[in-house]
Amino acid sequence: MTNVHEEISAHSKKQHAIVSAFIALEEKREALIEQAVQQCRHSQPFSVVGINAVTAEINELAKQGIIPTRKRVSDEMVREFVQRKYPADNQ
Repeated sequence: MTNVHEEISAHSKKQHAIVSAFIALEEKREALIEQAVQQCRHSQPFSVVGINAVTAEINELAKQGIIPTRKRVSDEMVREFVQRKYPADNQ
């Protein structure tokens, strides 16, 4: 019986580590998206390279089955979001 409990405990710890890594990556991704949005909003150059690097890490982690994947972000997606969310800026 001890082996089953140890296996369950090890599995639970592994899943917790995956979820914890996902949360950290998701926070980093959201911060990078917000940075790109603000730069775009203020007509400054921005890049989605960092966002998509984090997205790739998340999607690699998602292959283990317990966290969701995320879509890659394009420059156009950022511009469209800014135009929708901040229409007064576009006048």
